[in-house]
Amino acid sequence: MTSTPATAPSAARCHTVVDSPCGPLTLVATGGVLSRLYMAGQRHRPAQEEFGPRDDSPFGEAADQLAAYFAGTRTDFDLELRLDGTPFQRSVWEQLRTVPYGRTRTYGQLAEALGRPGASRAVGLANGRNPLGIIVPCHRVIGASGSLTGYGGGIDRKRALLAHERGEGYATTAALC
Repeated sequence: MTSTPATAPSAARCHTVVDSPCGPLTLVATGGVLSRLYMAGQRHRPAQEEFGPRDDSPFGEAADQLAAYFAGTRTDFDLELRLDGTPFQRSVWEQLRTVPYGRTRTYGQLAEALGRPGASRAVGLANGRNPLGIIVPCHRVIGASGSLTGYGGGIDRKRALLAHERGEGYATTAALC
């Protein structure tokens, strides 16, 4: 998985919608590179107009890799990504990409890995602004006590994604939506 540096905010955007066990996922490309993944009802989801026109053409590989992830045959993603954010946010998101499939880390562990052991709250804020949930696995971050803490897509989705990665299958669709 590679990251493309942020470019001018005027880069053209387009989007598509793919089905998943977590409900419909809206994928957004900026300048032809995957830059966003939104779940229905997700916190920090912008207005639909900001996604650009519907165009399925740049999303074939992302849709295929997401389908394989949900089928249980893919444990990581190999996609070019555009991660727009502050330098600290991007460092947190890069650290999230090192959390292995089926494993979890605490906010404190991520802060320590970044060389900022007192920054667990800032790590949590950056985690909450992750623009590419599932692909950049922010669902794998838990509280210091091992509890499931906030998730932009909702705690039920976080629980379901973690259960999926542990090989336990998904909760009912009703619990995810």
